[in-house]
Parts: sequence; structure tokens; C-alpha cells
Amino acid sequence: MIEVATPPVHFPELLMRRSSALALILGLPLVTVADDKLVQVKLVKLSAEAPAEWKSEKVANRLRSYQFKLPGEKGGPGDAELIVMPESDPKAEKVFPRWKISFVPPEGKTADDVGKVRKIDSVKGAKIDVLDCYGTWKYKDRPFDPKSKEELKDDHRVIWVIVNDDDEATHLRLSGPKETVDKYYPGFEKFLKSLK
Repeated sequence: MIEVATPPVHFPELLMRRSSALALILGLPLVTVADDKLVQVKLVKLSAEAPAEWKSEKVANRLRSYQFKLPGEKGGPGDAELIVMPESDPKAEKVFPRWKISFVPPEGKTADDVGKVRKIDSVKGAKIDVLDCYGTWKYKDRPFDPKSKEELKDDHRVIWVIVNDDDEATHLRLSGPKETVDKYYPGFEKFLKSLK
């Protein structure tokens, strides 16, 4: 009788083999991939379909209803992020000044130079206010928590939007390296104008 030496099988490898075999038997995929279905973003009464290049992610906290990663160019400065926060303060005149001072403008510029306010009037049934800032962002993961550490993010652009639809206000924030946000801004504005 000839004995054939078999290498020992470790538990993780055995588990993977059995899981793979079970997946094949049941016709399941071996690898779980992110769902690339288009996401319908709902803001109380209004909604619009998110562009396909926005990658839906699990929200980081309970204050967010949606969160998307907007991939940067390979070898570029990094990804951008879009978050949606329902049940927010509807008064742009109250929150925009606070958000504007979270930016250190480039040398020779003022906060008003780098923080432009405008409105989008083309969406029926909604008032949309936009604050668009660039420079060094004094980012805090939890902005109202004094214990939250401040991180300086150079050459960033943040676009804050307040959508008021009579019943409630929703805040949206597109943020990231300026180059990446610049790339996605036209699609973001198109998304806002498609709300209905």
C-alpha cells in the first residue's frame, strides 16, 4: 500500500472550502460585491436618482440617511463624499456663517471670497440654498462635540446644501479634495435640479 502525504488543513481554509462548496451547490456567488443598483434618494417629499458613479455606502452615524463615496482619479488626491442629513436646521442665514468659518482661506483671500452663497430656484416645491467653500477645511468628525479632534484638510472644497420643502429641511454635504469635488459638482447640481 502506498501512502500519500497530505498537507494539514487549517480550520480557516477548511471553512472556506466548505463555504465555497455550499455556495456552488446552492448557486450562490462566491464573492459578495457591492450592490451597483441606482439609489433613489428621498428627501421627505422630494426625491431623485443618484448618479451611477456615486457609490452607496453604509451610513457612518444615525444623523445621516444616505452616504456616498465619489471615487477620485487613480493617483489623484483622493475620494469625495456626499452625505444626506434629514431633519436639519432650515435657516441658511443661521448655519452658513458657522460653516463658512470652518475654512481657512488661501493667502490673500477672505472667508467671503472662498465661501459663495447662491440659490437654486428651478425645483418646484422647494427652496434650495447652496454654500460653496474651498481652501483648508478645519474638519471635525463631530462638529458640535468639543472633544472631537480638528483635522486640517488642505486644498479641499465643500458644498453644503439646504433643501427646504415646506415640511422639513434636509442638509446635503459634498466634500473632498477640490480636484475631486470639481469633477463631481456638475452631476451633483444636475441631481439637485432633478429633485421632484
